[in-house]
Order: sequence, then structure tokens, then C-alpha cells
Amino acid sequence: MVGEMEEEEWQMVKKRGNQFVVNENPFYINGFNTYWLMVFAVDTSTRGKVTEVFQQASSVGMTVCRTWAFNDGQWRALQKSPSVYDEDVFKALDFVVSEAKKYKIRLILSLANNWEAYGGKAQYVKWGKDAGLNISSDDDFFSDPTLRTYYKNHVKASHILNTVLNRVNTLTNITYKDDPTIFAWELMNEPRCTSDPIGDKLQDWIQEMAFYVKKIDPKHLVEIGVEGFYGPSSPPRTQFNPNSYATQVGTDFIRNHQVLGVDFASAHIYADSWISPQISESHLQFITSWMQSHIEDSEKHLGMPIIFAEFGVSSKDPGYNATYRDTLITSVYNTILNSTKKGGSGAGTLLWQVFPEGTDNMDDGYAVVLSKSPSTSTIVSLHSSKLALFNSMCYSKFQWSCKKKKNNNKVIYDLHDEF
Repeated sequence: MVGEMEEEEWQMVKKRGNQFVVNENPFYINGFNTYWLMVFAVDTSTRGKVTEVFQQASSVGMTVCRTWAFNDGQWRALQKSPSVYDEDVFKALDFVVSEAKKYKIRLILSLANNWEAYGGKAQYVKWGKDAGLNISSDDDFFSDPTLRTYYKNHVKASHILNTVLNRVNTLTNITYKDDPTIFAWELMNEPRCTSDPIGDKLQDWIQEMAFYVKKIDPKHLVEIGVEGFYGPSSPPRTQFNPNSYATQVGTDFIRNHQVLGVDFASAHIYADSWISPQISESHLQFITSWMQSHIEDSEKHLGMPIIFAEFGVSSKDPGYNATYRDTLITSVYNTILNSTKKGGSGAGTLLWQVFPEGTDNMDDGYAVVLSKSPSTSTIVSLHSSKLALFNSMCYSKFQWSCKKKKNNNKVIYDLHDEF
């Protein structure tokens, strides 16, 4: 009976209006990023770190992890060349998915990278050049028909190949596209197309790929992976961008997310890399206004949930200290809770990034080692507890309201009132 109950609980995450639901109950998210899980799972000597990070994140109530389902043409590459895969690396991804389920953690799997790390669009362009294509810019990734086909083949190759969405997990025997452990597919990590600031080239790519992924896998949610910069379609909103350059990278938050097949919005939060590396109180003010504007637009213009899929602060920043990091995390959590308790579009946050001990070589400055950061762990755990209570007690049949309800002539307060 316990097993049956667990399976009943472990259903696909769905979207209803501007909220996520599982089994008709709300699903608000406190999550994290650990991008290197697949690469570490390849080698038996480092595979245990995958288990450790899930174990530690689960212990503080985190329920969603965002990680890479790509590594193109690099060391321990998943895709060694177009549509040619390393089965050992694929089995490593199988392990990541299987292990995540053990700790009741769902995965957002990103399918490609804008940046050169782990291959990125530059690797696709290199493959194209090697095949004789007349291309010159990395942004040709978005427009060249052959490169689009390479990407599509990674998502789902021809009848011979068994790539990501159609893959059967060698450990669980569950096809990826049927596995509730996968929360969503992300088209690309932080896509930008600076050669077309108007944004038509990237918009066309999003339209084609979102529809393509959704056609193959209508069960799972799909998101783009953009950073959230406002673009030419909404000039009044560009005031919320961190700088003027942000309007020129070819992304357009509202327009991008109006595409058919995109289920929820995403945005990232990096005041230190977008505004200035010097720690400042103004960063916290920016974070609050950035989040509030995106939550508002997700509610009023998009009618969908939003996840702030990366946020953090680097220990390499001038003036950094652990207390400031805790203040920043608390500020992000409080802002999202202000939306959550009203039944708004603010559906979750993913900390960049949670590491286990002994992985310092992968740290970009943003790593949070929970076992070494008791104050941060406490903040994360408290936030998780609030969301878990809310998810378990508040049901969609109450229409996400904060109203008082009568039962046998007694007034009962919805959980929102105590949130």
C-alpha cells in the first residue's frame, strides 16, 4: 500500500492557469541547480557525489533540480558528433534520473547551451563547418536549417537512434518522456542572439523547437531557458532590465513566452554579473523589482507560472561575505512568498548552485555547500517547510484563494492567512 501511495503521489507535474499542480494539489518549488551531475555519474569514483547532492538537498526540503542533459563534443561528451552518442554517458544520465527519484527530487533537463561550456551552440556551428556549411557566426545555430536539424535530432533522432526524449532508462525501464521524475524540458540554457537585437531569429527558433518538443512529448512541461531580459515588444518594461545592453541580446521576455508550446516562464537573477561585481544594497533593490515585474507580467500578460531558475551571488565578488549571501537568498524567498500566498504566478526559485563537499574544482564562486553553511541551510529549510505546508494543505478546489471558509458555522482560515 505504501508503494502504491508513493506511485500515486509521483505523478506528472502539470500546469493549471498560473500554477503548477500534482494530483490536483499545488506544487510550489524550492529547488537548486547542479549542472555537472551527468558528467560526474560517468565515473564510478565520482558517481557518489550525485547521490550526496540529492541527499543533502532533500534533507533541507528541496524538490526540483535543474541540470544539463547535454555535453556536446567535449570531454565525456554525451553527443560526440551529430546524432552519435556515448552510451556510457547516456547511462550516467539514466543514473541521475533514477537517483533523483529515490530522493523525491524532480528534474528540469536542459537540452543545449548558449555558452561554450559543454559544447554549446559553438560546437553545433563547428560541426556544421566541418560538414561544409557556409556559416560564420555562432548565432547561425538558430537559423541554419542543418543546425536546426542537428538540434532536433538531439531531442529525437531518426528511427535508428534512441535519443533523449524517446530514451528508455536502463535502470528504471521508463521512457524519459513518460517519467514523472522529469519536471520539464528546457530548450536551451540562456539563449542569446546578439546578431539580431530585434529578436526575430531567436523567436522563430523558439517557436519551431517548442512545438517540436511538445509534439514528441505532450506530457511534460516545456520552458525556454531565457534570462528574462525585456525586449523591443515591450518598451515600457525595459526600465526593469539591469543595463542597456540587456535589450540588445535578441531575447524578449514577454514575446518569447507567448509561443505555443511554452508552458511556463523562466528568468535568472544575477545582480553581481549584470550590474556590478561590487556587493551593494542596490543589488537587493534590483532583485526585488526584477522579480516583481516578471511575476506581474507572468500573471497579466502570459497567464502562466514563472520559475526564477538561477539566482545567487559569487564569493569572488568584492565585499562578499556569507551574511550578505544569506540576506540575498532571504530576499529572493520573501519576494516569491509574497506572490505564493496570494496565489500568484511566482511558482518557485532554483538556487545557483548546490554542491556536496569535495567538488571545489567545479565551483564558479556561486557554490553553496549546505553541510558547511549552517545558516544558509536553515534559511533554505525554513522556506521549504513553508512551501511544503502550503502544498499539502491548500487545494486547487479552493481556487488558490485567501478567503475565510465556514464549516458548521465556524470560520476557518485558509492556510494563506498564516503563511
